[in-house]
This record gives sequence, C-alpha cells and structure tokens, in this order.
Amino acid sequence: MAGTLKITLKKGLAGRNKRVVATCKSLGLTKLNATVERPDNPAVRGMIARIAHLVEVQEG
Repeated sequence: MAGTLKITLKKGLAGRNKRVVATCKSLGLTKLNATVERPDNPAVRGMIARIAHLVEVQEG
C-alpha cells in the first residue's frame, strides 16, 4: 500500500450528514472539484470508504 492517492470531490456537501462533511474536511476537501493527494494507508482508505459516493479516487 505504498504511494499516494489523488482524491477529488465530485459532489457538493450541502445538506450532507455532519460526519460526512467532517470526513471531507479532514481529508482537505472543502470545495467542489478540489483535488488533494494523501498517502495510501488504512486510515485514509477508511475515510474514503465513508464518502465514496462523493469522491473520485486515482492511485499514483
């Protein structure tokens, strides 16, 4: 699981559950179509699993 993940927020956060919004903000995703790079580890994968319906993930 070495490497990085590129995570892009593809759907807005308006009207979402507070836990979902907090997870996005902890990943650094605050605006629509914003992209961040995070290390590929189990903690980040777990956060992505919670918000998988809102994001697009690319490896590398």
